[in-house]
Amino acid sequence: MNIRCIVVDDEPLAIEKITEYIQRIPSLELLSTFDNAIDAMEFLRDKKTDLVFLDIQMDNFTGIQLLEILRNPPKIIIISAYDSYAVKGYELDVSDYLLKPISFERFLKAVNKVSGEIRNERPSAPSADTETRAKPAADYIFIKADYHMHKVKLENILYIEGMKDYLRLHLPNERIMTLMSFIKMEKVLPPDRFMRVHKSFIVSLDKIERIERNTIMISGQKIPIGNKYKKEFFEYLEKEKVL
Repeated sequence: MNIRCIVVDDEPLAIEKITEYIQRIPSLELLSTFDNAIDAMEFLRDKKTDLVFLDIQMDNFTGIQLLEILRNPPKIIIISAYDSYAVKGYELDVSDYLLKPISFERFLKAVNKVSGEIRNERPSAPSADTETRAKPAADYIFIKADYHMHKVKLENILYIEGMKDYLRLHLPNERIMTLMSFIKMEKVLPPDRFMRVHKSFIVSLDKIERIERNTIMISGQKIPIGNKYKKEFFEYLEKEKVL
């Protein structure tokens, strides 16, 4: 059983040491290493990961903040030079807490513990009722901008505009520019609330004020409906019985 893992630590020597330990354990498969929690969070959104070796004390965005944000976190082994975060770590259901400097024997013990946890988790097919109630839809997303993570409530998004390699989120009182593709954004937005209507625009469906031929009006802004997206958009309107 291979355990896919990543290392998140802002100290290069610590990453080097943990990487060396990982390479000595055949069951561990190192996917990537990160020197900050923000990049690690983006990786975890898209890549199936079983285990994270996570430093707690990092600049700008700490390991604790990462743990608090992750909706379905993988197994976590904290690696830290401080024991003051141990209680908080276990409150967030981490598998183990390793204090630096870490011996290989202690590292191996933590990995074996995680291996046992993964082995003992027997996935079972949930009933339709359980599956429906298991994951309530989140009403917010986190957006990386200016080296920070911004919590954005879905109800505040008017529309999203493409700006070459960036996306600009238009909110009632501000705009947030982020380096993200439309494909990634569409993955995190609920499809029943947002729709791509143009190669350069995603709109919040409940913020549409009116439609003028091939143009949508939101908060006084005219947003074109692209030919590629026209059929799906007007089928949505027909489904909603507004035609």
